Amino acid sequence: MNRILFTCLAVIYAGISLSAQVVVTSEVELGPIKRMNAVNNGPRINNAEQVYTGTARYFRAANVGFSRNHDANGAGAYGEHVVDISVIFPDFDADPNDPKSYDFVLTDRYVKSIQDAGVEVFYRLGQSIENQPLKKYHIYPPKDNKKWAIVAEHIIRHYNEGWADGFYYNIRYWEVWNEPNLEWDDDKWKVDPRCWAGSPEQFYDFFEVAVKHLKGCFPHLLIGGPAMSGGSPTDREIPVWYERILSEMQRRKVPLDFFAWHIYVADPTIYVEYAHKVKALLDKYGYTKTEQFLNEWNYVQSWTDEYPHSIRVMANPKGGAFVCAAMQDCQNSPLDMLMYYDWRPGTAFNGLFDFRTEAPLWAYWALYSWGKLKTLGTQVKAESADADIRVTAARNAEGKLGILVCRYSMDNNVVAPKYVTVGLAEGKFDSNVRCHLTDEFNMYTEYPIALQSDGTLILDMQPNSFVFIEQD
Repeated sequence: MNRILFTCLAVIYAGISLSAQVVVTSEVELGPIKRMNAVNNGPRINNAEQVYTGTARYFRAANVGFSRNHDANGAGAYGEHVVDISVIFPDFDADPNDPKSYDFVLTDRYVKSIQDAGVEVFYRLGQSIENQPLKKYHIYPPKDNKKWAIVAEHIIRHYNEGWADGFYYNIRYWEVWNEPNLEWDDDKWKVDPRCWAGSPEQFYDFFEVAVKHLKGCFPHLLIGGPAMSGGSPTDREIPVWYERILSEMQRRKVPLDFFAWHIYVADPTIYVEYAHKVKALLDKYGYTKTEQFLNEWNYVQSWTDEYPHSIRVMANPKGGAFVCAAMQDCQNSPLDMLMYYDWRPGTAFNGLFDFRTEAPLWAYWALYSWGKLKTLGTQVKAESADADIRVTAARNAEGKLGILVCRYSMDNNVVAPKYVTVGLAEGKFDSNVRCHLTDEFNMYTEYPIALQSDGTLILDMQPNSFVFIEQD
């Protein structure tokens, strides 16, 4: 049952319930709304009809902007032979200059489905994670680093320059590898590697050759990586490998258009702390213009006892509020882009859609709300007097205003509603104001709201909820 906001209700309960205040100053511009709602992967492909189905319309509507294609060959969402170097170039002893050495068929279809949905591909060059413990197949260091780089070069030419009956997509971002440091601590890579079955030194050699070659071939494109893994969900210190690889790349004079990293947490403020520390390292080693991406993230309390609970949270109202809060916090950090993991239907980390019906869940509406802010374009000043209440506002050139108010509670025992007063510093809300609520009972549900005599709004916000306000 939808809850309707009535002024009288807010007045009656304000004295006995929690309250907070938000003020938006729309004349103070802070810069662009960043790409905080990008994702990993995209809609499922219907193998019979060879078209994307189901969540594709939501993909476009959310204005996600970018889709990273790491782990695309998992869960059968797009076929088992997509994206990875080992499936596109299956015989490493073959001639890398011969189009017949490549198998682009399924990857072509997958990439096209993303492009056709109005989303730009963020292409991960490398291999999917290999979690199976008994045997590893494609995560070993290449037999020939230079040849690997030439293969990657031809993949880029296929999608951007029409090589081998290819396309002219102008894909801008090309990421080299994924989480090479996942088992570097205590030489765990020797026992059970998952992403890079080699030493740090072997990776430094590989990364240098690959990035220098690709940047030399495509100086206009953005080449970077390597999508470093983070610490535990509660660890606020960045892994030592971040500094070690940046130091080594500086010594080797490796260009780096972007530096990407991953971490899964339950407290979004950790993302901000990481971002500031990474920015300090980038500046320290001369990468002052390098973009910084958190291109895998989601709600995780721990990888052990709390992991099953974390998976459940991703697909419930708290998971939606977490996604909203994380985007808001990171908007005001040194990060340039977030990429939610994962859009693939039916996977454990997809908290966006019901795996049976593909109906959107709470976290999707958080991404959707951010997409509306991004469409407006310019962030404006918005302040909350309550640490429990986050607010982000944006407006366009015509003065249309969007305000995203979020209440995210890490404590599962918080149950009391909070009445949030939202006001405009320069004036009053008028009768054209519209509000959409997402909480335990609603998913982006429009509801009527009574204006106060002073032109403010009062929002009835349950724990783990968010509201998108629009004013023309």
